[in-house]
Amino acid sequence: MAKQILPDGLWSIIQPLLPPRPAQAQGGGQWRDDRAVLTGILFILRTGMAWQDLPGELGYGSGSTCWRRLRDWQKAGVWDRIHRTLLDRLRAGDRLVLKWAAIDSSSVRALKGGDSRDAIRPIEEKQARSIISWLTDEGYRLRRQSRLRTRMMPRWLWL
Repeated sequence: MAKQILPDGLWSIIQPLLPPRPAQAQGGGQWRDDRAVLTGILFILRTGMAWQDLPGELGYGSGSTCWRRLRDWQKAGVWDRIHRTLLDRLRAGDRLVLKWAAIDSSSVRALKGGDSRDAIRPIEEKQARSIISWLTDEGYRLRRQSRLRTRMMPRWLWL
């Protein structure tokens, strides 16, 4: 049997943290169960599959339903609550192993290095010539001129 994405024990922790079902507006489709949608979200995040490619046969709802619920739960702060609750439970059971944790500057600002960011210098046109520009008539003229000045250009570009 395949491993469950969302086991019963984890669901019993997460379920009370989810917001109540909103009043259904006129029209629209049938409301999908929160557990099925959360399992669909976890499936998409684990596999890297595109939202619209989520197979309906899995019973998680459509990819757009999962995406909308993910967005709504993010706005409601659900993910932060789940994260804190799970960390607290791990800490209380002495199961939180911080030596496996990793922090990098893409997720946390490095204060020791300063808080100002330098502007990125734009690349000048002459520094950023592509192979396409070298194969045009203008490129041929530039190659002829540069060949007279230097022999640093790779031989395969010499026409």
